Amino acid sequence: MLAERLARYRAQIREKLLAAFREDRTPRQIAASFAIGIFITTLPTGGVGVGLFFVFISLWSWISKPAIFASVVVLNPAVKPAVYLASFQVGEIVLGPNSVHTQDATITESALLGTRQLLVGNTVLAVGLSVLGYVLLLYLTRAYRRRSTEDSDQSLLSEIRHFLRR
Repeated sequence: MLAERLARYRAQIREKLLAAFREDRTPRQIAASFAIGIFITTLPTGGVGVGLFFVFISLWSWISKPAIFASVVVLNPAVKPAVYLASFQVGEIVLGPNSVHTQDATITESALLGTRQLLVGNTVLAVGLSVLGYVLLLYLTRAYRRRSTEDSDQSLLSEIRHFLRR
């Protein structure tokens, strides 16, 4: 059951990214579109982020629709709890230990401190994931196009493994 879900999830990501790689856009445009999508999707927008994608697509003709929407597939609702947990921990590192766990704080103060900790950590994480997403998509787009012109038998998965070994 879990293996089937993971296989479907992996197939969705691959499908979206391959559509982006095949688009008539530069590798930088595809990578930037994905990075913008990752940044917005990482933030706690409560679903408004996808609406922002449509605004960005209408404002900027260079944005790759498949690439920006691939970010939603990558950071889907099943992954979001892990993102929020990591955000909370990053916020604790940035703001210092015991920012929420003080003895004299009221429930309201603790909630405000926790929210601040989550938002700071979430912003730091969004920037980091966006940069990582940009670099990864730039590399993969170039590798895919190079492989397509050379008719190589090397798979996309092997390209990712090669990238991560560097």
